[in-house]
Parts: sequence; C-alpha cells; structure tokens
Amino acid sequence: MSRRVSTLLVLAVLVAVMGYAVWKTFLAPSGLPPEGFARGNGRVEADLVDVSTRLSGRIADIAVQEGELVAQGDILAVMDTTELEAQKMRVQAGIASAEAAVAVAKAGATKAQASLALANSELARAETLSDRDVISRENLDISRTEAQVAKAGFAAAQAEVRVRERAVDAETASLREIEARIADSTLYAPQAGRILYRLTQPGEVLGSGGKVLTLVSLGNVYMEFFLPATQAPRVRLGDEARIVVDIRPDTAIPAVVSFVAPQAQFTPKQVETIAERESLMFRIRVRIPPQMVEARLAQVKTGVRGVAWVRLVAPDGSMPDWPDGLTPPVVETLPAPLGDETGQ
Repeated sequence: MSRRVSTLLVLAVLVAVMGYAVWKTFLAPSGLPPEGFARGNGRVEADLVDVSTRLSGRIADIAVQEGELVAQGDILAVMDTTELEAQKMRVQAGIASAEAAVAVAKAGATKAQASLALANSELARAETLSDRDVISRENLDISRTEAQVAKAGFAAAQAEVRVRERAVDAETASLREIEARIADSTLYAPQAGRILYRLTQPGEVLGSGGKVLTLVSLGNVYMEFFLPATQAPRVRLGDEARIVVDIRPDTAIPAVVSFVAPQAQFTPKQVETIAERESLMFRIRVRIPPQMVEARLAQVKTGVRGVAWVRLVAPDGSMPDWPDGLTPPVVETLPAPLGDETGQ
C-alpha cells in the first residue's frame, strides 16, 4: 500500500514539474519590463501646420514640392500682388499730394503770422496816437478789429496746417496697410519641416484663410503611447525616456516625458469594478530633444513605429537606474535614417 502511495506521489510530482514546464514555455508571459520600468508601442509623430493665406487672391507661384525639406523662413508660396501694387502707387501719389498741401498750408500760416504782427504793430501805434488825441476813437477801434481778425486768421492757418499733416498721416497709414498686405502675400515656413501636401496650384484663386500647403513641423517630434492606470501616475513630466524604432532596433534615442494625460482616454461607467479601473489607459508623450532633430532634419520622417520606455517613480520617490541591456545603446545623434523611404 505504501509502495502504491509512493508511486502516486512520484507521478504527481512529475505531472507538476511537466505542467510548470509547459506553462513556462507556452503560457507564461515573456519579455515583460522589469520592476520600475514601463513601455508602450507607438510611432514617431510631429505636429501638422496648415500654411494658409491671410488675404483672398490668386496664387502666383508655389516654390516647394511635396516631400521637400524646408527651413524656417523659406519662401513657400507667393500670391499675385498686381492689384495691391496699383493701390500702393495710388496711395503714394496721395501722400505726395498731401505733403504738398501741407507746404501750402504752412506758407499760409507764415503769411497769417506776418499779417498778425503787422496788425499788432498798427494797433500799438494807434493806441499811442489815440492817447495824444491825434486820431479818433473810431480809427483806434478799426485797428483793434484788424488785429483781432489777423489773430483769428493766424489761428485758422495753424489749424489748416494740422489738418493737412493729419491727412499725410492717414495716407501713410494706408500705405503701411497695403505694404503689410503685400508682405502677407508671400508665405514663409513658420518653422523647419517637410512639405506633406500641396493643396492648391498656381493660378487658383483662394479666399481668406485658404489652405495652400500642409507642413510636417520637425520642431516637435515625439512618440505617444498608452499606460494602464497602475503605471501612468508614476510617470512624471520631464523624466528621461528612451525610444527604440523598429527599423533601428540596435540603437535607443533619448527622449523626455512632455505630456501625461490628466484623465483616461474614455469615460468609464459610473460604478467601476477593480478590473475596469485597472483597464483604464492614459496617454503618454515623450519628446525627442529639438537639438537632436535639428542635427538630422533630412533623415527625420514621421510614421515610424517603435517602443517607448519610461521609468516609474517608486512610492518613496526614488527612480531606478537604467540597467545595461534593457534598451540598446543610447545615441548622441539621431540614427540615419530615422524613417523609411516612403514615410512622411
């Protein structure tokens, strides 16, 4: 009887060992991040910028093609400014005419000032003669009236000068407005990037705000991924991260955590179970340092898939060090190319 029990025990141990081996080989999770680390799948992305017209008009020329790399300040497109140039010439003529009117008004003011000086001199002489009873009271009143008229004429002439000067200011303001419109008719690259779409062609007429090009801005290159509710609160803004793209699995790109979603990506039920709370996912964004992107702009393309690694803050506030072998060696500059031949 004891022999049979021993045999059964041996068989039970063998079954347990074989079951563990099967679970370890086929069912056990593998490749999980070590304690204190998390990772998520994502793709390299960048902000899209729509280059649009401020004014309505006809597109005269588009200087770039789809897929072309542009630097900040490069000319992308030019609108027809024939009408604006004609308006500018008309306003310039108006400014010249207004300035001539100012000169005439100033000459009139000078004449009125001289008349006022003469009238004041005649009035002083008339008052002296009146005190000596050389002239009549009537002649003195006439001199006083002439002095008052001359004074009013001088004030009016000065006011006319100011009116003419304000007319020059108004014409100058109109000129600046037209020059600003002409300047806005040339569309520049707001930042370094790659042309994704040409949305119009030369000769087409667009309204105000019409889209001409779509630019992939390379000033903000990042990867977004998702972490469960048990890990996302342990990721802090500004923490160091790593990005490993699929096409270059032998190198890791340093990055920085630039965004952690303040809430889950979907609204859960009003009453949640523990399992439902654990299934909530939070969006995380890690950004590649701009200086690295600027050093290899020609090689950076969006849409490349990969994995982002982040460190998790422990309850005591500490963070684990990056162990050797967890990610590939970190590169100082972006690998060439960071993208494929067809990615945009």
